Amino acid sequence: MSFLIPRPGQVLSHSIEDYPEGIVLPVDKPYRWTSADVIRKLKWRAIRHFGKKNLKVGHAGTLDPLATGVLLVCIGDACKKAQMLQDHDKEYIAGIRFGATTPSYDLEKEVDRRFPFEHISADAVRAALPAFLGEQEQVAPLFSAKSVDGVRAYELARKLYRQGRLEELDAAAMDSLQRNRIVISELELLSFGASSPAAPLDPESRASSRINVADTSALGLPEAVIRIGCSKGTYIRAFARDLGEALGSGAHLGSLIRSRSGDFRVSDALSLDDALALFE
Repeated sequence: MSFLIPRPGQVLSHSIEDYPEGIVLPVDKPYRWTSADVIRKLKWRAIRHFGKKNLKVGHAGTLDPLATGVLLVCIGDACKKAQMLQDHDKEYIAGIRFGATTPSYDLEKEVDRRFPFEHISADAVRAALPAFLGEQEQVAPLFSAKSVDGVRAYELARKLYRQGRLEELDAAAMDSLQRNRIVISELELLSFGASSPAAPLDPESRASSRINVADTSALGLPEAVIRIGCSKGTYIRAFARDLGEALGSGAHLGSLIRSRSGDFRVSDALSLDDALALFE
């Protein structure tokens, strides 16, 4: 690819014209930051560095606030290739907890229902996984970036959740949310055991204080850590929901890492501090 992929410690030229195909930063998105938080931070720094107020900065595929891992940030003419980059396959490492659900299918919202989980074992999870391989239809979660009558589903869901009226959205939204055609190509159970406490809030992370994290560790729920290779548009929170139902229980995400986006791996991604340092 002809766009620039900077290395840690590299300092960029002050002229964006020196990068005619643009710049792509593979950033390891911080926990409890939204993708928009990362873009705002890097865009402000890049505009100052290049002295170009109308500089385009975007990303190639959003990542949930409670997920970490590869977020591809496109700068300048690389934004023209954002859709192409977003179309590539992804890999995730998901910690899925059985025995409880939340409205968001992750830890952003508190537990709303409890389910039996004593029958779930590593062998049971391993036996259930093959049924999820291949091409299939998947319904997006209510708390997602899908559009419902021109409005992001998560915007409606969060508003009604705060008002205690989420049930008003369920039926209509589930009809409005289109079923995605997705492909899950790889599923591997990495571990199975007791769930761990939620990661603590980083006191130096100002952006993360707006994102709630429920702590379900006291419930004694079992957690399966699963590696998932999949196509674009796959919601791992929806996979957790469906896997819980397949095992006769409920489930939600306790953790999520996007370990790969196309050819970009999290092991090679820049920390946010390293990405910001490119514009020193």
